[in-house]
Amino acid sequence: MRAIRGLWRWRRNPLRRATDLAECWVALVALLLMVVAAPLAGVLVGSAAQDALQRSVRDQRQARHPVTATVAGRLGRATPPPDPETPSGRDIVSRVAADWTAPDGTRRHGPVTTTLKSPAPGDHFTLWTDRHGRAVTPPLDSATATTHAVLAGAGAAMTAAGLVEGIRRLIVWRMVRRRYARWDRAWERAGPDWGRTGTGS
Repeated sequence: MRAIRGLWRWRRNPLRRATDLAECWVALVALLLMVVAAPLAGVLVGSAAQDALQRSVRDQRQARHPVTATVAGRLGRATPPPDPETPSGRDIVSRVAADWTAPDGTRRHGPVTTTLKSPAPGDHFTLWTDRHGRAVTPPLDSATATTHAVLAGAGAAMTAAGLVEGIRRLIVWRMVRRRYARWDRAWERAGPDWGRTGTGS
């Protein structure tokens, strides 16, 4: 809005300099880019991220299989490293020795993690495995993928807006520097005669 008001103020002002009008036009173009181009960039990036993440969700759901595992013994508690594919990577989980049957029908036994609060031998829980029966992390959730895509789009929009504002500031800074340089040259020319009688000052 300041750019629009500035353009209107300088439209027929006799004190208007070319740089004043140029600054207003730069501000107006930057405003339009922030209002139109930045959201468009966010939509495009978010849409591309959504397509890629939802494709990853489908691929993971085909490659990972839920099986029912049985607790054979408790190994202790552990804090797993953060997993960006899960809604919360801070859950305290228990490490247990478990038995399960792989999708290919083979029997498996080994240490795995479970979100059971107090696992005891004989308890059942869902374990995600690959087609060979190796324990893997759960597949990416569709809602989590959408959240990541929205965040990517918002980040792209903010980055685009910040880039436009940075370019605008750089252009205005260079214009102001050139204006000050012209003023300095004008003062140097007028300086020796400033205030003397008959110089028209």
